[in-house]
Amino acid sequence: MESFDWDSVRSPLILTLQVTLFSTFFATLVGILFAYRMSKARFIGKSFLDAVFTLPMVLPPTVLGYYLLVLFGKRGILGSFLLEHFQYSILFNLHGAVLASAIVSFPLVYRSAKASFEDLDPEYEEAAYTLGKSKWATFLLVILPLSWRGILAGSMMAYARGMGEFGATLMIAGNIPEKTQTLALAIYDSVQAGNDTFSLLLVIVASITCVSVLTLAGILLKKPHW
Repeated sequence: MESFDWDSVRSPLILTLQVTLFSTFFATLVGILFAYRMSKARFIGKSFLDAVFTLPMVLPPTVLGYYLLVLFGKRGILGSFLLEHFQYSILFNLHGAVLASAIVSFPLVYRSAKASFEDLDPEYEEAAYTLGKSKWATFLLVILPLSWRGILAGSMMAYARGMGEFGATLMIAGNIPEKTQTLALAIYDSVQAGNDTFSLLLVIVASITCVSVLTLAGILLKKPHW
């Protein structure tokens, strides 16, 4: 049996957890806000904008990674601005991995939260306004608590998706051991190197985590029968 160093497992696992937690947080925060606005908005082109928000879920990750390079590369629109004014680049560091994972995971939160908001009886919102609550107070105290099931399920699916992110992360953050090498990238490297034992261990860790998260998300999506 091939030998392996547990530190080689710990490093990509910790990096993956860090990237996934932060990316899920940002994807959830932005996803909720956009989902709420889109659930209430009525304008020409709404279907097109909704498709744009969903696009990262169906685009090949390498295509998304290319778009990110165009935006955040040293000659990109945002990348050149950040480099010139702040001497900062998002490329080939943990921030780039978080950004890539958050964008890929965003549609899962967005669609789940939007469905929850649209299924909510508008009478609850109207009752809050009647009691003198502001829009933000109604959103925080009424709409979010009543929609928590769908939002949480979407966040958990986004977390599972972030665990397996590969293409976009590779293009914008690279595959640098102990710096940007997540579980998915470590598995790829291990398979390429022919280390079957180490590959199997990483695959099992990733599979157990994702299956557990998706199972819990499925439970949360089930509506209770009273």
